Amino acid sequence: MTTASPARRIFYGWWIVLGCGIMAVVGWSLAIFGMGVYIHVLSEQRGLSIGLISTAVTFSFLVNAACLTSAGTVTARLGARPVILTGAAAMAIALAGLGYFSQAWAIFLMFAVLGVGRACLSATTISTTLAPWFERYQGRAVSTALLGASVGGMIATPLLLGGIALYGVTAAFVLAGAISAVLLLPVALWVIKRTPQELGLLPDGGAATSKVTIEQAKWTLKGAMATRHLRTQLLGFALAQSAQVGFLSHHVSIVAPFLGESGASIAVSIAAMAAFGGRIALARFADKVDLRLLTGAVMLLAAVSLAYLGLSSSRFSLLLASAMYGLTIGNLTTLAPLLGRREIGARSFGLVFGFISAVTAIATAFGPAAYGLLRDMFESYAPPLMVAAAVNLVAAFVIVWGGRKPLPSPK
Repeated sequence: MTTASPARRIFYGWWIVLGCGIMAVVGWSLAIFGMGVYIHVLSEQRGLSIGLISTAVTFSFLVNAACLTSAGTVTARLGARPVILTGAAAMAIALAGLGYFSQAWAIFLMFAVLGVGRACLSATTISTTLAPWFERYQGRAVSTALLGASVGGMIATPLLLGGIALYGVTAAFVLAGAISAVLLLPVALWVIKRTPQELGLLPDGGAATSKVTIEQAKWTLKGAMATRHLRTQLLGFALAQSAQVGFLSHHVSIVAPFLGESGASIAVSIAAMAAFGGRIALARFADKVDLRLLTGAVMLLAAVSLAYLGLSSSRFSLLLASAMYGLTIGNLTTLAPLLGRREIGARSFGLVFGFISAVTAIATAFGPAAYGLLRDMFESYAPPLMVAAAVNLVAAFVIVWGGRKPLPSPK
């Protein structure tokens, strides 16, 4: 007679992935995809110019950039709990403030608070949280967690616009902030753990009592940034994400004149669904492919999509271009930490990638303002979309060229 072996328990790291996915839903829905709604609603209902609000959005991303290095460092040293709690509070305060205030100075202040919240719930925080938990499955884990960003994109615009239609701007924004806090508090307090060793485990679920050891390279920030690999990561993603963040902030305003508010909501949701599908594919293959070549291909598709969108005016073309670009949204956001983690390693990831994210975020902060100012100057979104397409072509070349030589030893 044989006895059944006990059922294998799910590795706790996958519960960390789930918690990080909830962080991504909140962070991306309210601080990324929601930006398009804020620009549209505040300009239409509060009488503020698109250029002014776009500049406030840029200020938000600059604040985000200033906080990213700290978010990565604090997460690496103390765990993600204090960072998530700060993010939950910042989101609730910022959304309530945007609902109540209409003065320019207050709008800038609330967008600044939103920038703090975005940094706390960013890919930097998520990737640093997951870094100690996975080695072989790092790509799958990060890609899976960041599916939450695509979910946020799918639900943010229709829920925000629907809430505004039902309850008005003030009540809808306050409710959105309150819901974000309700979702994040249980994750911070009961789900997140710092390392697998706390639970007697090793990365990927190995038992801590095994004799397996994992050698991890340790980089200094100066040594990492002296390599062509890290410099091209920074430049390539800074360029491409500037174009992306600018587009996401203006997506509703770009398509609403042709599709109306309901059609714009559909376009944003289609882009988010495409991003979701792209991330699922990436989660399956991320640990098996050349991430440099894949990133270059994603940036090339982004360039084609933005150019197509700039030349489009029909409903079908606008929706198709939104879907095409949506495929790149999720993958581009996910590939940045994946490429950094693969080339840097877990030991120095929080420090080095936090710095890369901060500098990249400074560059991306100017994306929304650049779109807005070019749109006001030419009274059309076609010029900024064409400029963004060219920026993506340059970024694709930089990324692919940067990985053509072996990474040197850590310094």
